[in-house]
Amino acid sequence: MLCVEDFLDALLWAKSIGGLDALIARANANTAVIADWVAATPWVDFLARDERTRSNTSVCLKVVDPAVTALPVEGQTAFAKGMAAALEAEGVAYDIAAYRDAPPGLRIWCGATVEASDVAALTPWLDWAFAASKDALRKVA
Repeated sequence: MLCVEDFLDALLWAKSIGGLDALIARANANTAVIADWVAATPWVDFLARDERTRSNTSVCLKVVDPAVTALPVEGQTAFAKGMAAALEAEGVAYDIAAYRDAPPGLRIWCGATVEASDVAALTPWLDWAFAASKDALRKVA
């Protein structure tokens, strides 16, 4: 159970790294890792196309591969949930599927509490989960 001391420790940590400006810089750096990966990865894009409306903490992505976008919405949702389940089964990422009422996709926490190196380490796993899920999709078709 969380207590007041936990919140105080979090605030002291934030202050020790430079306060609000440092927290924002860390979230921006984490999101930049994802943005660079998205720019180089043809199967994925940001859910929010306009950069000004994107969150730099809860980064939402969508699968844009034609084999996936050709599926009905339920199939696209199942595909994204399958990717999330594969990542969780490998112990790589937890609770990464899009919110229940959101369009199909993935949601990556890029807040200040995450290291940019960890976000970078996730991206090859995202590619792996996509490839494995697409391979399974081909076997069903």
